[in-house]
Amino acid sequence: MASLIGRGFQRASISWQLGTLVAKTAFFRNRTFASQPQSLTKSPFDSNILRILRNEIEYQYEYAPPHQPDTKFNSFTVEERRGEQVVTIKGRFGECEDIKIEATMFDGCEHVPACGDDSSGMNLRLHLSLIVDISKGEGGTELEFVCSAWPDSLNVEKVYVLRPGRMPARPYIGPHFRGLNAKVQEKFYEYLDARGVNNELAVFLHEYMMNKDRIELLQWMDSLKSFVER
Repeated sequence: MASLIGRGFQRASISWQLGTLVAKTAFFRNRTFASQPQSLTKSPFDSNILRILRNEIEYQYEYAPPHQPDTKFNSFTVEERRGEQVVTIKGRFGECEDIKIEATMFDGCEHVPACGDDSSGMNLRLHLSLIVDISKGEGGTELEFVCSAWPDSLNVEKVYVLRPGRMPARPYIGPHFRGLNAKVQEKFYEYLDARGVNNELAVFLHEYMMNKDRIELLQWMDSLKSFVER
């Protein structure tokens, strides 16, 4: 997994270069005089972009092909929206609680020492942000948890109590979660764990987002290729 992540970040610059090349192509096309006939063949510049794009798409499919994502995890259902950086996950607890989770794609990382044969190097540990809303009936008070999801763990950062109706201009949103008494923190983690918001969910989301990242990248490159081919 770590090598896959590292390889993906190494190839991010290729995507940036491709975007720059396509932008330049569009600029020069727009400056073509109306009296000049349109060439029926691609210019060397366009042909070079297409060659790079086709090679990159082929490589991505061979290196780590995406798969059809699971839309169910335990009691949760994933609402996938292609082309967006956020997915929504919904579930219920008991007879009256609705749970809604909004998860970002990878929005940060940290470097950690590599293990095993590559112990002298560093690996990337990717991060997701979650907003977990728990409500009891429409129009009632909600609890909102702001969480960090790492590849194998879920950490709570903040807890809000959201009330319906007009909110004060500068509402008091509570202390930083890690500043709370350790026993209070523990009880909140137990509260979330009972509702399936736990380390297992973090593992699922990282696998899901890794696959989504591949799907979105390939769709983006295919859109670039279609533009240049026209």
